[in-house]
Amino acid sequence: MCRTTARPGALPAGPTPAEGAVAAQGPSTDAPGQATDSPVGAGPAASAAPAGGQALRTEFPFELPRGYVDESGTVHRHGVMRLATARDELVPLRDIRVQENPAYLSVVLLGRVITRLGTLPMVHDGVVENMFASDLAFLQDFYRQVNAEGHTRAGVTCPHCEQPFEVELGGSRLGES
Repeated sequence: MCRTTARPGALPAGPTPAEGAVAAQGPSTDAPGQATDSPVGAGPAASAAPAGGQALRTEFPFELPRGYVDESGTVHRHGVMRLATARDELVPLRDIRVQENPAYLSVVLLGRVITRLGTLPMVHDGVVENMFASDLAFLQDFYRQVNAEGHTRAGVTCPHCEQPFEVELGGSRLGES
């Protein structure tokens, strides 16, 4: 990673997306009788203000339909997913498990972009591979929504009736941009 000094007028370096989510949302737990995460859509977990003045949302809260059950039997349903980078989509392609079974791509990719899940100290592909199938499907769809926002739909106009509508341009599988 190459680090350079800030250009005049550039934004100061802040916390990473994962650090921003923890600092912005504070402590949370899914244990009964204790505080829980904010509901989906309650606002950005972390954001940065680009030069245009409009905030860029980089992390998104979610709630799993069933929840991940850890070794002690605790159910974790609330989490945060960050925007994927090109590196997030490229690195899993070198993983031997993905090379042997391309369907494993979504597990490795989700393990990289989920920054928090309930009270788990760390989320990784081992956590994702032990989720219920309905939760995995939910996260795959959520990943597509978060990372395709404003990029896979194009506004077009019908040449016959001149009515505007949108068409989907993006890939259909997780990891296809």
